[in-house]
Amino acid sequence: MTTPVRRLPGWAKAVAALVMVLAVLFAGIRLAVLPGIKDLFGTETHDRSGPALLKSVRDMSRYDAASGTFQVVVDLEKDAKFLPDAIRGTRTLYVGAGTVDAYVDLGRIGENDVTVNGDRTSATLRLPHATLGTPALDPRHSYAVSKQRGLLDRLGDLFSDNPNSEQAVQKLAVRHIGDAARSSGLTARAEHNTTGMLQGLLRSLGFQEVRISYRG
Repeated sequence: MTTPVRRLPGWAKAVAALVMVLAVLFAGIRLAVLPGIKDLFGTETHDRSGPALLKSVRDMSRYDAASGTFQVVVDLEKDAKFLPDAIRGTRTLYVGAGTVDAYVDLGRIGENDVTVNGDRTSATLRLPHATLGTPALDPRHSYAVSKQRGLLDRLGDLFSDNPNSEQAVQKLAVRHIGDAARSSGLTARAEHNTTGMLQGLLRSLGFQEVRISYRG
């Protein structure tokens, strides 16, 4: 006797499909949230880079006269139109620490910028104004305090080569550190230190009077 095959009704199939979809979504959330589980499905990274090649050498003539250390808190939020933050959107709170150097380019001193009297007891120098270097972010003291991501962003991290990228907040931190350096008086400090260094150097060479000014 053949047992008749019982077919599921349409509503049961719909419920089963919905359960499967929810299971996949919650699995993605668990993979993104629970530490260690996501690594089971991750990829291994091997550094097979070749040796670095020297492309060019440039002589430096600048005097690094001052260096400032700065810290900024970056609060970066990205929202999606017509979608709530719980579905699509990110917010990152990031502490960025970095340094900015201020230097005087002594290589820009021309022949007309240096005047020495006949008996070599007096010298007058005209130097270019101090300049700020490029802000350098310190990765050892920079970190993300918190990260909030919507459901779609969490799922996207599962298939991303660079999940939870902090490149955007790092660039913003560098920009804010540069702004802070420009308003900190760091260049004035660099010129003051350069003046003291050159006066001490020239006086040790026998000059009794050393006058230093700065030009544009």
